Amino acid sequence: MSDFSEILIKSIKIILDLQGNYIDIIIISLHVSLTAILISSIICIPLATIITINNFYLKNVLMIFINSLLALPPVVVGLIIYILLSRFGIFGEYNLLYTISAMIIAQVILISPILISLTKETMDDCYKKYKDYLVSVHSTGYRKLITLIWESKINLFIHILVALGRALSEVGAILIVGGNIENVTRTMTTGIVLETSKGELSIALSLGLTLLLISLFINIILYMIKKRITINYA
Repeated sequence: MSDFSEILIKSIKIILDLQGNYIDIIIISLHVSLTAILISSIICIPLATIITINNFYLKNVLMIFINSLLALPPVVVGLIIYILLSRFGIFGEYNLLYTISAMIIAQVILISPILISLTKETMDDCYKKYKDYLVSVHSTGYRKLITLIWESKINLFIHILVALGRALSEVGAILIVGGNIENVTRTMTTGIVLETSKGELSIALSLGLTLLLISLFINIILYMIKKRITINYA
C-alpha cells in the first residue's frame, strides 16, 4: 500500500508540475483525437443523413456492413494502414508512416463506423418526425439534409463526444502506425504502455489519471446535455 501511495503522489506531482514531456503527450493526444473527430464528423454526419433520406438498393446491406465494422479490432486497422503506408505500400511515397497524419487516419477509420451508426439512428427518428412536412414544402435533398442536421444538433453533439472518448482511449492502431516516438507521436495511451513496460509506474499513472479526468469531463458534459434535453421535453 505504501508503494502505491508513493507512486500516486509522484503521479500527482507530475501532473501539477506540468512537466515538458507530459504536456507534449497531452497536446499530441488531443491534437490527434480532435482532428480525427472533426474529419470524421464532416464526412459521417452528412453521409448518415443521406442514407436516411434516400431509399436505394442494398441500403440494409450497407448498414449491416457499417455496423459490422464496429467490432473491427484496432490492431487489424493499424496493420492494414501500416502495410498501405509502408515503404512498399500503395501510399509509401508520401512518407506518412510514424507521423501524426497516420495516427489521425487510423482514428478516423476506427470512429467513423461509430459515428455513422449513431447518427443514422438519430436521423431515422428525426426524419420520421419531419418527413411529411419536408415533403409538403417540396424540400430538395440538400434542404432535407440541412434541416435534419440542424434539428438533431444536440444529439449529434452527444454522438461526437462519445466518438471522442473512443478516440482518446485508442492504443492498438496508433501504436502500430505512429511508432510511439517521443515528442512526435507519443499519446497518453501509448505512453502508458511504454512507461509501464519500463517500470516507470508514476509516469504511466499520471497519464492514466489525466485520461480519466478528460473522460470524466466528457461524461459531465454528456450528463448536462441529457439533463437539459430531459427538462425541455418534460
